[in-house]
Formats: sequence, C-alpha cells, structure tokens
Amino acid sequence: MLDRRGFLKASIAATSIGALAACSSRLPLAGKKPDLELVSAVDDHEGRHYISGVDSAGQARFQVPVPERCHGGCAQPFGDHVVVFARRPGRFMHVLNTRTGKLEHSINAGDGFHYYGHGVYSPDARFLYVTINNYHSSAGLVRVYDAFDGYRTVTDHDLAGVGPHELRLHPDGNTLIVALGGIETHPDYDRIKLNLDRMQPALILMDRRTGEITARHSPSHHQLSCRHLDVSPDGVVIAGYQYEGPEWETPPLVVRFDSTRGEFRELDWSVEDLMPLKNYTASIAISRGSPYAVVTAPLGNLALIINYQTGEIVQRVAVADVAGALPYGENGFIVSSGLGGIYQLTADSNQAVPHGTYAVRWDNHLTPGRYLSA
Repeated sequence: MLDRRGFLKASIAATSIGALAACSSRLPLAGKKPDLELVSAVDDHEGRHYISGVDSAGQARFQVPVPERCHGGCAQPFGDHVVVFARRPGRFMHVLNTRTGKLEHSINAGDGFHYYGHGVYSPDARFLYVTINNYHSSAGLVRVYDAFDGYRTVTDHDLAGVGPHELRLHPDGNTLIVALGGIETHPDYDRIKLNLDRMQPALILMDRRTGEITARHSPSHHQLSCRHLDVSPDGVVIAGYQYEGPEWETPPLVVRFDSTRGEFRELDWSVEDLMPLKNYTASIAISRGSPYAVVTAPLGNLALIINYQTGEIVQRVAVADVAGALPYGENGFIVSSGLGGIYQLTADSNQAVPHGTYAVRWDNHLTPGRYLSA
C-alpha cells in the first residue's frame, strides 16, 4: 500500500489531466469529447502506478492513482464500468466509471488469494469472472462477482490446475476460455516461479454457470506457459505461450483452437519467424471485421499480424517494447509501447503509425474504453 505521503503525491499528480495530456503529441479538442477508446495501467517515470484513459483523438481523459502495479482489464457490456486488475501477485481489482473517470470500487482478493490480472463479464453485464490464486493450496480458480450487488463474491470455480491467466467469453455466451499458465506463485516470493520443473499448462473450456470443465488441451511441452488469448466472433481462439525452457530453443509460441471443430493446433512457424520473438508473447487481439489477429512480442520489439483462419503471418511490424493490443477499425489494431507510444497497425502495411506519445510506461495490456461486442 502507498503510505499517506506517497498517496497524497500520487493524488496531486492525478488531479491534473495535463500531467499526462500535455505530453501527448495530439492537440486538445474543443467542444464535445470524443468517445473513450482505451484504458490501461501505466507507471510514471518515478515508478508510481495509475490507471489511465485515452480517447479516440489520442487525448488523455483521466489518470487515477492506485496502490500497486496493474495489468489487464475488461469493459462491462451496456454499462460504464471498466475493471482493471492488479498484476500477479496483486491483491486489488479496481472498478472505474469511464463516463466520469472516477474510481467507484477497489476490491481486495481476500486473505490467502491474489489476482492474475484478467477478467471478463457475462453477456448481461451482471457477473464478472476473474482468474485468481489460492496461494495456500496453489489452486487456480475462476472467481465470480455480482456486479449488480457491489461486486459481491458469488462463488469460486476450481480449474484443477495452477496459474490461470487470461480468460475470454466464447460467442456462445456460456463458455469461458481460460489460459492456464501452469506456474505456481506466492506473494511471499513476489514473482518468483516456484514449479518450472513440473508445470502443467493448458487451454481450458469451462461452463461459466456450473464451473464444469468441458475441455482441456495441453501444449506440446510442459514449459509452454499458456498465458494470453482472444476469441473471434466465429469461435476461433488464438492463444500465446511464454516458454520457460532454455532460451536457445524455438518451440511453437502461438496456438489456434477451432472451438466449432474441437481442433487444437500449434502454429508451425519457421525458426526464422520464431527466433525474433525471444520465446515470449504478450497480448493477443483478433479483429471483429476481418480474418486478422495481432500477436505482440515485447522482448523482440515486434508485432505480428496473422491470418487467424490459416495461421499465416501477414505482417511483421517493428515497435519498440510493444505489448498491449486492441482491434481497431475494419482490419487494424492499436498497440502500446512500454516507452510511451500508442500506434495504429493494419494488415496492409509493415509500418506502425503513431497515435500519441505519453510520458508514462504503458503496461502489457489495453482495455477498450467501451464494450466491444463480438
């Protein structure tokens, strides 16, 4: 937690949107504010933690101080809430009203639990599903919160595994798709990975109402940690791995799962394609209007645009410390850089177009400022 002096310093910095917006490469707009486009966890250059919102003109709209570094988030269907989660092994999730830019709730994971940084709402916006760890037993869970009742805890669903990370809702409205990383952690040891020799990662399908696991698919190697994913409107899942084995090896890093056919296939890219990624993928985002997806690789300073139907690499776009990603427009994407830039990418070009530059460090994920329907 921040001490009183640190909290006051952060609050003073946050009261002036100019602290962030003045560093943008875009000019302020007069009149009606553009739609809110994205929300992300950020750090300033003094290491203080915030949640920031940026509109479609590239202007910062709010900057809310938080006590610990955050990671991913999710937008509420038909509502004003965006939830941003502390990164592993953090204890808080923060509910923001994107219309007002105000923090409405900060919810503690509870004694013996920590978050993994991701969640997703039910289609009716009532229930929030969050990946969480019981660090006394190392059990990976999906916790269910009731957003209509102040984010009251409803139940925990056991994933029969360790280290769940990102999850998405299938277009059927009922199936949760969970990336199980397989890595055991404990807050007493910060981010140290405690079980690399006995990892059991998986891609899991779960019935969100009953908690029943309906399918489990394992990577080809036990140290391929399944971490991030997205699902297309037609039910194709693209998931990314982070390899915990020797750095000189080049295992597959991206998997395609066709949920309509039950086909789980690791993409067979060449060594020349895999080596620049440095065994690490971050965000996955799938276009809502075209057959494209983007995979970011911050260690390799590279974003790959792929055809998610065939697995073919369409574009290789150089972006320094690229990490966060969202679909944008018909066949494009927005990506963030830990160095402060926001960029537009399209399947038609191997060049990143600047969308704004900010005096912050963007974290690994971008969250839509309003709900993106499938």
